[in-house]
Amino acid sequence: MYIVSATVLRNNLSEAIKEAKKKDYLLIAKRGKITSALVDVDLFEDLLALKDKNYLKSIKKAREEYEKGEIFSHVEVFGEI
Repeated sequence: MYIVSATVLRNNLSEAIKEAKKKDYLLIAKRGKITSALVDVDLFEDLLALKDKNYLKSIKKAREEYEKGEIFSHVEVFGEI
């Protein structure tokens, strides 16, 4: 877990953004208390997707189909590219 103070973040934003990309996120502390996070955009998009109930249902359905052997080959899905 990587924690940075709000002051250090403000003074080193470019470096903090690079670190967030490498580590997925940085926790930000203000007056010694963690108050927020700087999150890599890929992780943020994944978190948003996980909040979507329809997305979660589609994952569950896909897993069930896979377990039943209901799968498609690459050619069936994409054809011959």
